[in-house]
Amino acid sequence: MNDCRSDEKSPKPFDKLVRVVTIGFVTTPSMDLNLLKVVHLAGAFGVFMALGAIYFGAQESCRKGASILHGISLLLLFLVGFASLGKPPMELHYWKIKIVLWLFLGVAPVLARKKTMPMSALLVLTLLTGVFAAYLGVMKPF
Repeated sequence: MNDCRSDEKSPKPFDKLVRVVTIGFVTTPSMDLNLLKVVHLAGAFGVFMALGAIYFGAQESCRKGASILHGISLLLLFLVGFASLGKPPMELHYWKIKIVLWLFLGVAPVLARKKTMPMSALLVLTLLTGVFAAYLGVMKPF
């Protein structure tokens, strides 16, 4: 008699859909880590492109678009960063430092508009922030 059951364990069709990544209050189906990295990099490129337009005095019509791009890219960086972490490792502190760096990148256009510091110093600080954030993301030193 042919039995429907087999001795081999076959994968269930919804196994991949069951895995869930929790981001704060939102739960989403888990995504490929490589796709998350690409989207995260796209957000970083958007932030620095918008900061360049804001720092170097784009025309007023372009400045509004640069500010919108800056905000959307920062949000993308934040959400995709936590999605790739899954559950933040509380014993490691690199992700907490990255949040502080993210906040600085968010405040940088205000510092540029108010001229609270020389533009060359702000540009160097912004570039160092990006390099340090990349270092923390790749090396995870602490």
